[in-house]
Amino acid sequence: MFRFLLVGLIMVAWQMSALAAGQAKYFVLVVWDGMRPDFVTPELTPALYGLRKSGVWFANHHSVYPTSTEVNGTALATGVFPRRSGVMANRDYQAEIDPLKSFGTESFDAIRRGDEVTGGKYMRVSTLAEMVQADGGRTAVAGAKGVALLQDRLPRTNDLASPVWFATGGLPESNFAALTNRLGGFPAAATPNEARDTWATRCLTEVFWGKEMPRYSVLWLSEPDASQHRYGPGSPVALAAIRSSDQRLASVLNELDRRGIRSETDIIVVSDHGFSTIAEDADVAASVRAAGVNVRAAWDKPPGQDDVVSVGNGGSVLLYVIGKSPAVIQKIVTALQQRPSSGVIFTRAGLPGTFPLAEVMLDSPTAPDVLVASSWKMSAPIGGHPHVEVVNDGYTNYHAGGGMHVTLSPTDLHNTAVAAGPDFRRGVTSPLPSGNVDIVPTLVYLMGLNPPAPLDGRVLSEALVGAAPPLAKVQPGRREASSSLPDGNWQQYLKFTEVNGVRYLEEGNGHWAPAADHLPGH
Repeated sequence: MFRFLLVGLIMVAWQMSALAAGQAKYFVLVVWDGMRPDFVTPELTPALYGLRKSGVWFANHHSVYPTSTEVNGTALATGVFPRRSGVMANRDYQAEIDPLKSFGTESFDAIRRGDEVTGGKYMRVSTLAEMVQADGGRTAVAGAKGVALLQDRLPRTNDLASPVWFATGGLPESNFAALTNRLGGFPAAATPNEARDTWATRCLTEVFWGKEMPRYSVLWLSEPDASQHRYGPGSPVALAAIRSSDQRLASVLNELDRRGIRSETDIIVVSDHGFSTIAEDADVAASVRAAGVNVRAAWDKPPGQDDVVSVGNGGSVLLYVIGKSPAVIQKIVTALQQRPSSGVIFTRAGLPGTFPLAEVMLDSPTAPDVLVASSWKMSAPIGGHPHVEVVNDGYTNYHAGGGMHVTLSPTDLHNTAVAAGPDFRRGVTSPLPSGNVDIVPTLVYLMGLNPPAPLDGRVLSEALVGAAPPLAKVQPGRREASSSLPDGNWQQYLKFTEVNGVRYLEEGNGHWAPAADHLPGH
């Protein structure tokens, strides 16, 4: 629909100014984990809907692929794609961190080990919190999930000026006793996870904000992600979780009002990804093993030449080939192309019937040799909401009827974003493609910071009231790949849109079928 849209005659390079381009004194980012945009309604989310009406609603907002929490948590912290941040998935494999199995990329121990072996470059670029601190500003990060640590992970001994809480601990560690003495122990996980979200919200607004408001604050809520995984998007439990997140947002807005600084604060509410419904479980490792490849998720001793480590992430699976044998990689690809539950296959080199990792900004030095996204299908709407069914692989806690993401389905890739405050237009709905990778560049621009390295996202100029970097044409794109095998054909596609050179993924899928069949998505 944007094929001929021109919102500027030329595109010029944007150079950061040392002076703030915005008027706000304070900036707050609130993340509703897993919130789909179609559930933002006056009845279900009155606080968020009110913010939407008073600010900018990004009606075509996008998650970064893989559409997982840690990948998008990193994009929301850095403004760059995984090819540069190094965080590829919720669970990943790097032999230097754990030679036997995958690790959680938000894990405190994995992060500390990763920084140790890379000289402090576990995440290879600076976060916005680090930039604000380097500029002399205070920050505060509170999360009901461990992903919050990715916003501001660097060790500190007694820096109470820029504290962090990330569900399993905090920084500085000397702050633990004061937090629990005031708020009580961090609650046990539950569904809905209202108690943890409430604790994290109070941690931010009552303790971390204290007597002085930090320049930049992050609040990461665990819902509706936790409830949607268990019971599926749109379920009564998931709807209750959405109402809970809206109440947490209302308490943040009320605190800004109480302090009399609402008019001086830019607030962005965003989700890390969308959600789909699980239709069935699958086992990529079993399919690849049947093709004669020695693949396992965990090993008793370090895997050897031609062994393969499989890392399931629900809607996508990462496969690491020890020694990177082209023959083994091709054998894996051929096996995946004949699986009904395969959606889109990526390889480093872009083998026939696959896309190169570079197409989705995943060509990192630590990237897997093969990555496969699960297939999906659009079903009849339920309760007026889109209903997309996906295949779950590698997350054994969730099953058919529950929810999953990390695929290239449209409901995984499209997520929620609202912005309001003195620097944002009022009562505007933007149809232009935008994404999580754009949040940091926009805030950096408004704050007048100079990032130590270029950012991948763009400034959301269409949403700002003041002067902003110009926009150029919106360009849709599509890639297709196919492979003919003795028993039939494999075909896959990828749809995307680009604005000012930033690529936003719309959907991707594939199928194995006789050559006469048509490619889905045409």
